[in-house]
Amino acid sequence: MIRQLLPDHVASAECFGEDAQAHLFPAERLAIAPALGGRLDEFTTGRACARKALAHFGMPPVAIPHCRDNGPHWPDGFVGSITHCRGYRAAAVARQPQVLSIGIDAETAQPVSARVAENIALPSEREWLRHRPPVLATVLFSIKESIYKAWHPLAKRWLGFRDAEVTLLPGGAFTARLLVPAPAALGGGLSGRYLIGDRFILAATVVPHAPDA
Repeated sequence: MIRQLLPDHVASAECFGEDAQAHLFPAERLAIAPALGGRLDEFTTGRACARKALAHFGMPPVAIPHCRDNGPHWPDGFVGSITHCRGYRAAAVARQPQVLSIGIDAETAQPVSARVAENIALPSEREWLRHRPPVLATVLFSIKESIYKAWHPLAKRWLGFRDAEVTLLPGGAFTARLLVPAPAALGGGLSGRYLIGDRFILAATVVPHAPDA
């Protein structure tokens, strides 16, 4: 599923549930030590997906521990993103500098609560959602999660849900206008793709290398 949202030079892997063969490296176990049960399973299978994605570039299995901000610490020369929701895990990876940053997100295909929809959407987005299927608020949520994951490695600071104005385009594409000062590499905006499936909603934001940025 996630493959449909990514350019050819971005590798990906996904798993519907848990990977019984997945294991963690010592550095990863240390990072996730306090977690139990489902959270540990999500983390383990997510890391397995990340290693499968890296293998597309000939990388041997390596540890992918946490950064200080709790995001994945990728091997030198790579960028990537990991996501999970109930019943789905995925990772996407690319080489630098061809890609500067990646953000992917997965959510179950059901409407978010009215309170969540209110909190994540700008007035213009709420107006757009008003007479549309409620599941599109979940799409907006997922897109903004993917945007944050692509933003943070470059900006090194928080980006709120209302700091980006998203426009959904025909054919499963979106653009996002950043409403706060942004790194030059982002050029004031981001773009990506989304997918509404029977069980899952997926979103992906890829920041390509811009030589003149």
